[in-house]
Amino acid sequence: MRLEHQVALVTGGGRGIGRAIAQTLADAGASVAVLSRSGEELAETVRLIEQQGGRAAAYAADVTDAQLIRTAIRAIEQSWGSIDILVNNAGTPKPLAPFAETDVDEWWQGMEVNLLGPVLSTRHVLPGMISRRRGRIINISSGAGAMAMTHFSSYVCSKTALVRFTECIALENEPHGIAAFTIAPGTVRTAMAEYSLNSPEGQKFLPWFKRLFDEGFTVPPERPAALVLELASGRMDSLSGRFISVYDDLDQLVASAAEVRQKNLHALKVDRLSSGAPNPALASIMAASRKVHD
Repeated sequence: MRLEHQVALVTGGGRGIGRAIAQTLADAGASVAVLSRSGEELAETVRLIEQQGGRAAAYAADVTDAQLIRTAIRAIEQSWGSIDILVNNAGTPKPLAPFAETDVDEWWQGMEVNLLGPVLSTRHVLPGMISRRRGRIINISSGAGAMAMTHFSSYVCSKTALVRFTECIALENEPHGIAAFTIAPGTVRTAMAEYSLNSPEGQKFLPWFKRLFDEGFTVPPERPAALVLELASGRMDSLSGRFISVYDDLDQLVASAAEVRQKNLHALKVDRLSSGAPNPALASIMAASRKVHD
């Protein structure tokens, strides 16, 4: 799984999972641009990559600022050429509180970081990928993107929307040779996790979160980074649009790709009683979509 002559952009690349992803892609031969708001953390990521003989550069920007993202992507392309791999990793768990007690502006800010950020980066990278008929987009979601959970609805809603957004762009751009994926990275001890563990609001509203660490249900950041490398390499392109977890058996998924697509597995959907009446309009839309993209 070598990535020589490819350019990757990793948002939220200054620490945690994003830093591990950037290092892993650089170790595989990619030129890696890392982007986040923190210049010092980005500089450390670049230093670590260069120390291992890799190639990296830092771009300080807020992922929710359209102009800054546009400028950063233009600078990357002018320096290194077109972006082949986009990893949207930047995210926030805030706010942590029952929705009835949440400031709506803060709630929406979480949506902007977790959803608008990936949307902006994808919008500015995708046209170039379409013109070259190649590229891979990997969005870091969460297991929470596939279930309802209490006390951090902004995070859950934004991560769920990110899964569906990925499914949409995967369908649209499959004819252009572009693959898109969402991943659930597992529970990693990052700054975000520390906030959920140790902040007053985290301890009050997410008391169950500590059990994941106490009982050993965590993974090192290198594990989701290895999954991103698998997806970036092209080995999983037959599963474009799918929601993949670090706990999945990738060999089995690749071998079962036809079944996954036929049954629409590893995707957001609403399961209904078998006795329920089918929706003929929805069935027609799905059939027409499969005909266009198969």
